Amino acid sequence: MVVKKHVLFIVENNSVPRDERVWSEAMTLKQLGYDVSIIAPCNTRVKERCADDLVVDGINIYQHPMPIEGEGIIGLILEYVNALFWEALLSFRIFLTHRFHAIHAANPPDNIFLIALPYKLFGVKFIFDHHDICPENFVAKFGKKGAFHAILRLLEWLTFKNADLVISTNESYKKIAIERGGKKAKDVFVVRNGPDLENIKAKNPNYEIKNGFKYLIGYVGVIGQQEGIENLLKSVEYIVKVKKITDILFVVIGKGPAWKQVTQQCTSMGLDGNIRFTGFIPDQELWDILAATDACVNPEFGNEFTDRSTMIKIMEYMTFGKPIVMFHTTEGEVSAGGSAIYVRTNSEIEFAEALLGLLDDPDKRIKMGDLGRQRIVEQLCWQKQKINLEKAYNHLFVKL
Repeated sequence: MVVKKHVLFIVENNSVPRDERVWSEAMTLKQLGYDVSIIAPCNTRVKERCADDLVVDGINIYQHPMPIEGEGIIGLILEYVNALFWEALLSFRIFLTHRFHAIHAANPPDNIFLIALPYKLFGVKFIFDHHDICPENFVAKFGKKGAFHAILRLLEWLTFKNADLVISTNESYKKIAIERGGKKAKDVFVVRNGPDLENIKAKNPNYEIKNGFKYLIGYVGVIGQQEGIENLLKSVEYIVKVKKITDILFVVIGKGPAWKQVTQQCTSMGLDGNIRFTGFIPDQELWDILAATDACVNPEFGNEFTDRSTMIKIMEYMTFGKPIVMFHTTEGEVSAGGSAIYVRTNSEIEFAEALLGLLDDPDKRIKMGDLGRQRIVEQLCWQKQKINLEKAYNHLFVKL
């Protein structure tokens, strides 16, 4: 039987509870009898003032300012240094008032082991929750390696080296933990980014959301440098200006550091009439839009980062039974299976043609959507994945 312990989550790149994976993990541990606290940035993306300490569903949330959301290399360094300062300060305060027994670190970046090191002297365990492969992500963002890439490889190795337990989002990440990080297989557990079906309140589709268009295509995600929104713009430009098809509305849900650049590019390409950018929206509005879509897209090119990564957006599309068009990646196909069409070359035109072909085949769309929903319910939902999280924590604490 697991003795009740206090777990401190530290997450840098998203606020909580907005970070769905961290929040699902935290709520699961709370239900298993752990005390749970979280250090995370306040939600500066919607210009909220950092609140005092919060308690949400019995979980203590300690927010810190995030005045900089890094875009270039220097911006990212400043963002991470700011976060590291607040994480160190808040963790010390928490440890003095309510001693924690484990630090559960969600990357990026791979520097939170620096916070954990002094606490390991007091027997605190360090859990590395491997969300992103930072070296490959750097190359995807900036198109080069060099000194910063080498530093990221070193930070990744040091993170693995100091981790008592690794939680990987998929088998590709588990392989990296073992082969690149030197971890033993018994200390690495795969917990996928499964949607929590108990919390998603979907309604019957409201097709008025289509605003008079015949088809509605959805995209959900961060508007950043490597998410492929510029690829989507080029695909839409081909559909509208070359194929002369204007009865498709694309809805892009989310925001991020490249928001201004992408929306300006959309306007300059003359696509405002066919693309709607919503920014961040409440969950129920998101679910209403996804329920009304005819298909969803993931326009990120295949590369070393995307090939090994599991994208949460794919799971969201599948949850609503929507067929998907995406560039082929190894982990993308593992997740989506028969619910997606995979474009094998990084061509925006081939992507557009694949989408148009799918829209012309309503029976295929229904079949693909049903396959995706079935995979979520039977294999990939959080109700299935949290079993592995419990096994991981039992492995860590069963002897304590």
